[in-house]
Amino acid sequence: MRNFETPTRSVAVSATAMAATSHPSATLTAINILQAGGNAMDAAIAACAVQCVVEPGSTGIGGDCFALYAPKGGADVIAYNGSGRTPAALTVDWFEERGLTEVPRQSPSSVTVPGAIDAWTRLHADHGRLPFSEVLAPAIALAENGYAISPRVHRDWVKEEKLLEADEAASRIFLPRGRAPRIGEMHRQPELAATFRRIAAEGSDGFYRGPVAEDMVERLRSLGGLHTLEDFANAEGEYVTPITTTFRDYTIHECPPNGQGIIALMILNILSHFEAAGAPDATDRMHIETEATRLAYAARDAWLADPAKADVPVEEMLSKEFASRLAGMIDLKQAIADLPPFELPRHRDTVYISVIDSERNSVSFINSIFDCFGSGIVAPKSGVMLHNRGQSFSLRRGHLNMIAPEKRPLHTIIPGMVTRNGRTEMSFGVMGGYYQAMGHAHLMSKVLDYGMDMQDAIDLPRFVPASGLAPKIEVEQTVPASTIAELQARGFEIVPTEDPIGGAQVIRIDWENGTLSGASESRKDGVALGY
Repeated sequence: MRNFETPTRSVAVSATAMAATSHPSATLTAINILQAGGNAMDAAIAACAVQCVVEPGSTGIGGDCFALYAPKGGADVIAYNGSGRTPAALTVDWFEERGLTEVPRQSPSSVTVPGAIDAWTRLHADHGRLPFSEVLAPAIALAENGYAISPRVHRDWVKEEKLLEADEAASRIFLPRGRAPRIGEMHRQPELAATFRRIAAEGSDGFYRGPVAEDMVERLRSLGGLHTLEDFANAEGEYVTPITTTFRDYTIHECPPNGQGIIALMILNILSHFEAAGAPDATDRMHIETEATRLAYAARDAWLADPAKADVPVEEMLSKEFASRLAGMIDLKQAIADLPPFELPRHRDTVYISVIDSERNSVSFINSIFDCFGSGIVAPKSGVMLHNRGQSFSLRRGHLNMIAPEKRPLHTIIPGMVTRNGRTEMSFGVMGGYYQAMGHAHLMSKVLDYGMDMQDAIDLPRFVPASGLAPKIEVEQTVPASTIAELQARGFEIVPTEDPIGGAQVIRIDWENGTLSGASESRKDGVALGY
């Protein structure tokens, strides 16, 4: 039970259906779609399309998408990998010839072929109910007629003004007054509205073939990119088999590599070796979660890659023996000093959506353009902001995640699903780039280990291991000074984070009472709503 004297919010509770997103317009859209006869998949795609308009720094149709789907609230979870691939002509040689040791952000080499629209159209065709034009209609209306800027959207937008200024189309569309729109101002994206109309009419061909694809390829090639119309025409995601682990008698489902869902499962496997003693935000628990994450991330950056192009040791990474060995390295008296070398991606921007409908069809849906406003490159006629997911590749020869032709990068975005006794228990997800795997494990531990209210669990102060070998932790300002002092005494270096860490949404099914409860991230603008 939440403390009603603290500045937070209650979980949303309803009987029929529920949606949780990081923007009010998206959540309302999902509810409207459900009440109009759509199902959870229709509602999730409609909400995501709206967020591609009203949260343009966080997501877009020029990015990637992953989804988990549990039909009728069962335990047979379906997974879809909608991550895009590099151009067929792009090799590591191209970077070496230019003396590059990392993929530049605002460059065509950071742009993999976007996979989101393939995922939306395939998932809708296979699992949706309403006409696709009706699903995209709310996004089209907002892009065409305008939408009001919300507080968190404005905050993130302002920080990327210089990036947007560097691209003519991005500046014209996203800095209409020579600056980021302010809170309460209206903003329109007519080019994007027209692109949505084409996709609504033509499906994936409206994006990967014809004028929209031509516009994206022309813009990328004008900047020196190697993308071709064939690269876009060949874009295709795939249904994949979810990977799982058991944590406190619950089965946690994640998408398999190239996504980092496997790392969330590894962290949970390590945490399963420790009792949930003391308070959920106690220093010892923070120490354990930090070290479990550092160890799992070290394995991630050594082994995680596109399984179609590299031999990813999934079984070893998820084995109980490996988890036991890693758990044995954690010493509550002092931080682990000697970790294997690893490189962590920085914080990124993403939206996560959870929807459960009246039939208990459950959708866990995530869509991203990686950095805030992605690459900062906009296709001028179509209004598509292109992501910079290619920055997740390594340029080290021989590395499993080394950039290569038609390869998918290590991916940070991960939807989650929880089942028990043959039924869906929770649809959940956590945003925040490399934090996401830790965020999944952190949220599940707080809810399943400590029995916390879902909203209270989301609102807890957050922390995440910083990049590099040293035992360094980025912490939000709400982490108590006494906790920081104790961690420093154990050998951790503490660094205040520049931004709030991540975001989360979760919906849980109460099968006994036939109701739903949901929570939405207080660090964002969104809400959970049900009816």
